[in-house]
Amino acid sequence: MNILNSPLKNHLLAAIPATSLERLIAHLELVEMPLGQTLYEADSAIEHVFFPTTSVVSLLYVLENGTSAEIAIVGNEGIIGISLFMGGESTSSQAIVQSAGFGYRLKAEFLKDEFSRAGPFLRLLLRYTQALITQMTQTAVCNRHHSLEQQFCRWLLLSLDRIPVDDIDMTQGLVANMLGVRKDKVSTATGELERLNIIHYRNGRISVLNRAELENHVCECYGVVKNEYQRLLSEISENAAIEKNTVPAIEINANNHVH
Repeated sequence: MNILNSPLKNHLLAAIPATSLERLIAHLELVEMPLGQTLYEADSAIEHVFFPTTSVVSLLYVLENGTSAEIAIVGNEGIIGISLFMGGESTSSQAIVQSAGFGYRLKAEFLKDEFSRAGPFLRLLLRYTQALITQMTQTAVCNRHHSLEQQFCRWLLLSLDRIPVDDIDMTQGLVANMLGVRKDKVSTATGELERLNIIHYRNGRISVLNRAELENHVCECYGVVKNEYQRLLSEISENAAIEKNTVPAIEINANNHVH
């Protein structure tokens, strides 16, 4: 089966000027990103950056004893591998696909070359990095001061904002790993939201039945993160060149996974 996908489904790629996109387009490789795929291990060298289009990736901090906690979610609004243009050749976090889909892969050397031109692409990536840092900071505050149910609602809404559907394939065990808590606590939080008919959980799939009520149950952290992304990136997105709508879709075989 062949799948058509466009780089413009990633908001960062859609926001850069046509001249920058034209330089990158020949080097972008569309790849399938299966659920649970590890894109980076902590402290590993970064050979590629990723621009998700229909997938969502969790950035996790892993402790020495093997436990982990999610520090950020990246989807079609962003890029995975910011350490590369912030002066590092490796990352301290682990990147794992939490919602299967597609994305574009770009070799590190091509990103560095475009970044070194010090043009609009540089400004866009720095703005995105500021928004990502806000998400990481707010996640730390949320984990310290808000209930697990509120944390789960924040995680769920941020994930849903980055995919085109209202369902997420995710077991309670994986959610517990993302939030850095025990599975039984996630089961309790899930059960309460199900009792209120806000979500439905079955066979590893979380379906949102009432998004408005979900937003009523979340803490302010979700709004802070969402507003910061909109504030920092909306101006650039609005100024994106119209002619980029002619960028052709790229054909890929559905069996081409990230390696």
